[in-house]
Amino acid sequence: MAEEIRPRFYGCYNCHNHIALHDDIVRKDFVAGNRRRAFLFSHVMNVKLGTSMDRRLITGVHLVADVHCSDCGTILGWRYEKAYDEAQKYKESKTVLEKYKIVKDNW
Repeated sequence: MAEEIRPRFYGCYNCHNHIALHDDIVRKDFVAGNRRRAFLFSHVMNVKLGTSMDRRLITGVHLVADVHCSDCGTILGWRYEKAYDEAQKYKESKTVLEKYKIVKDNW
């Protein structure tokens, strides 16, 4: 009998709302401004975006919007709306989730 393969989700650490799929991780070596580990995702779900604003990050100034859990409102990371440096353009429309703010679900 074949074992069913189910997608591996990351959820909000506060309410466990599904936020992202493991398969949508682009990079695992991101560091948030507070020196904590973070993941860069190509897609996220069940989130709301805050107001876009220019923010100085480790790699320079970017136009970003905070990412909030759609259920409990916890800030989980940010979305890159615009990168001003050509070398950083690959981040546009992608989302950073801080590792300590997400939990594994269905693993």
